[in-house]
Parts: sequence; C-alpha cells; structure tokens
Amino acid sequence: MTASAVPGPGRYSVYTGRVTNWPLLVVLSAALLVPLLSLGGLSHGGWLDPDGPAVPLAVAVAAVLVTVLAGLRVRTAAGPNGVSVHCGAFGWPRRTYRLAEIDRAEVTDLRSSLWRLPLGFWWTPQHTYYTLRAGTALRLTLHTGRTVTITVPDPHAAAAIVHEAKSA
Repeated sequence: MTASAVPGPGRYSVYTGRVTNWPLLVVLSAALLVPLLSLGGLSHGGWLDPDGPAVPLAVAVAAVLVTVLAGLRVRTAAGPNGVSVHCGAFGWPRRTYRLAEIDRAEVTDLRSSLWRLPLGFWWTPQHTYYTLRAGTALRLTLHTGRTVTITVPDPHAAAAIVHEAKSA
C-alpha cells in the first residue's frame, strides 16, 4: 500500500493497495477438493475410464485454479484519474471509475451476518462489491446513485486521495 504526496504545482497524490484473503483461499480450496477427491477415491475403474478418478481430479484441479486466479485478490489505485479496481491474478474483472463519475467517497463498515457475507465480486442493480473481508472498506457513490464498495488496506487514505483529487 502506498500513499504519496509530493508538494508543488501540478503534483498530486496517488493511493495503491492490495488485499488478499489467504485463509479464505485455503478454506475454499479444501471445500472444493475434499468432495471431488473422495469421489475419485471411490471410483472402481481405471484412471482413464469414465468411472475412474481422472475426471473428478481434473475438475478439482480446475476449480482450485479458477479460485486462485480469478478471485481472492483486489488491487486498487486512487488518484487524479479516479479509482481503478483489478481482481484476481490476471486483473479481471477490472473497472475504472473516473472522478467525473464519483459523487462521494467515504469509509464504510462491512459487517458479516448469517444472510450476507461480504466476500468476492458481486453485483446488484444498485450496488457493486469488490470485497474480501469484513471491516472497513471504501465506498464510492456515483452520480447515477449506484454505490461501489471496495476492500482496501487503508480506506481512510483512499477516500482522502479521492477527495483531494476531486478538489484539485
């Protein structure tokens, strides 16, 4: 995470941060692997037979790879170009919210409950979430009324950078 301020005319601050949820990665990988490996172990055919363990093992490996590469990491940059969000190892899904689109940037508290677990990338008609953990997060309110919630290491610094960039 960095937040740099260089004084002088034409200078600006930029915030970057990355959040990775390794415990969730381990839990999800185990939750995907255990049933598929047990299915592979219960098979009675040869390795390449349709009843053999090759298919469940291939599905298990693919599921873990997709989990590792596509989710469980959020990289964020905030500055004079707006707020840019990249998820996963390859940066997808990704989105940039320009300063002209952002009405307000604030810090919010994400609370877990039995019915709502703020994890991953998800979309509703009025909200977009890039979140990996409960706790404080950056919330952008766009001119359209849509809210965007992003897990960042220091949401107070990210919100301050957005406010600074909007006022410049």
